[in-house]
Amino acid sequence: MNTVNWGIIGCGDVTEKKSGPAFNKIGGSNLVAVMRRDAGKAADYALRHGVGNWYSDADDLMNHEGLNAIYIATPPASHMDYAITALNKGFNVYIEKPVTRNAAEARQIADAVKQHPNQKLTVAHYRRAVPMFLKVKQLLDSELIGEVRTVQIRMWQSRKPALVADVASNWRVQPDLSGGGYFHDLAPHQLDLMLYYFGEPERYHGFSLNQSKATPADDHVCGEILFKNNVVVNGSWCFNVAENQTTDTCEIIGTKGKITFPFFGNYINWKTDEEEQTLTFVHPEHIQQPMIEKIVAFFNDEGPNPCSIDEAVVLMDILDAFTTHH
Repeated sequence: MNTVNWGIIGCGDVTEKKSGPAFNKIGGSNLVAVMRRDAGKAADYALRHGVGNWYSDADDLMNHEGLNAIYIATPPASHMDYAITALNKGFNVYIEKPVTRNAAEARQIADAVKQHPNQKLTVAHYRRAVPMFLKVKQLLDSELIGEVRTVQIRMWQSRKPALVADVASNWRVQPDLSGGGYFHDLAPHQLDLMLYYFGEPERYHGFSLNQSKATPADDHVCGEILFKNNVVVNGSWCFNVAENQTTDTCEIIGTKGKITFPFFGNYINWKTDEEEQTLTFVHPEHIQQPMIEKIVAFFNDEGPNPCSIDEAVVLMDILDAFTTHH
């Protein structure tokens, strides 16, 4: 097995626990170098995580001897440029979600991947590899609730969602950096699972608005997807409700029953005529580790791509459609 020697561009919050430590906990995978524009923070990260090399410039990192894979964990505004540069330099690439700010940028990455047939690229829709969400897929595939008819997603949060990392700059609500607001940060996980569970969409539409005017970003998004298998998904995202009204639920309703789960929680409940049951899960310590294991295998030709750029383009098309102003 070839060792995947990783460099991280953007060793910020997401890499502290969710992803960063996992790179050294997987066979055939090493975290060799990290980069952050703030040299002090890069050095601090490297010291705390036992990483031998740090940089404050992405080009310097990519010139580090022996690296063969790059993990891009910056805000979305720079994903496209870093990804294309890394592909051009011969690296395999793992990109945080959302893959870009919009579908047009995602398509440029997809074009670059096609131009580099020897390079591989995966997008961090890591819930595809988390046991709880795999269990939902297994229940759906076993037709526990019969044929799926409708899916209802509700993500209502207060103006400062507890689900979002509290960072000083709050780039997540700066559309020029993130592509939108909290919707662009949280909904990719939710909508990617819909694509993973139900396949190819037939059509989708939605709208967004800035109700509270508290930030430059829209804080209320509605959308629906009709899948080719006739599953209908309705989604409602609002980031300015009362603290006592916050919710995070997905209800999948079929001809024989219903499966309910939160996207950012740890249980699945299902109810049919025969039974009602709740399973509780303990998520992996580093929630991206199962995904990174699949990526290491993919980079070594030992498994499929767990989430391709082409799948991420479809997701970004849906995000774009849901956040168009009418």
